Amino acid sequence: MDKLLADAGMGTRSQVKELLRRGFVTVDGAVCKKGEQKVSGQERICCQGQAVEYARYRYYMLHKPQGVVTATRDAREKTVLDLLKGVHTADLSPVGRLDKDTEGLLLLTNDGELAHRLLSPKYHVDKCYLARTARPVEAEALAVLEQGVDIGDDKPTLPAVAKVNEQGELLLTIREGRYHQVKRMLRAVDNEVLYLKRLSFGSLVLPEDLEAGAFRALTEEEQERLRHDISG
Repeated sequence: MDKLLADAGMGTRSQVKELLRRGFVTVDGAVCKKGEQKVSGQERICCQGQAVEYARYRYYMLHKPQGVVTATRDAREKTVLDLLKGVHTADLSPVGRLDKDTEGLLLLTNDGELAHRLLSPKYHVDKCYLARTARPVEAEALAVLEQGVDIGDDKPTLPAVAKVNEQGELLLTIREGRYHQVKRMLRAVDNEVLYLKRLSFGSLVLPEDLEAGAFRALTEEEQERLRHDISG
């Protein structure tokens, strides 16, 4: 019971144990005070008078800020899971990673199969980044980035989509997730990334009104679009 309540967003395990102890949880109309009580999720469960909707898999988008590491735990640094206040995070993991100095869209879920497919080279899920660079990215460099570049791995990067916006920032869409890939691609064309932000991951787009450090659950429509991204 305590895990189901936490998974449903009613609080951390310790918080839901307190709710149970105080008699705020009912199962089919009867008060439940035992966190270890077995439930299937098919019962009519209420917490403080609110119906509890249980989902086996949970999906969150986070606007990862700079200065936070993409990890489930770290002895010295604040992690992305630390930002998901009020959410049971024990079974959540980030899908891929963003460097500590990179901000932007990060997906976190306990759906391991979906995460594996989204990261698999087989599906080539697009990821779009906005980069501010040390020098303007000229047309010749854009063409090289789009063809694929040698970044020191066994093979060049896959073809990308590269363009410069009105502010002179680079918009780079890649279909892989190699280590420090965007930074290494810019070094390969004699440039340097000064600031990096991920704007989209597959069909997920970072909302303009989701501030750095904020998160929200994915809608059913967003979840379905993600599954479509890896259905090929």
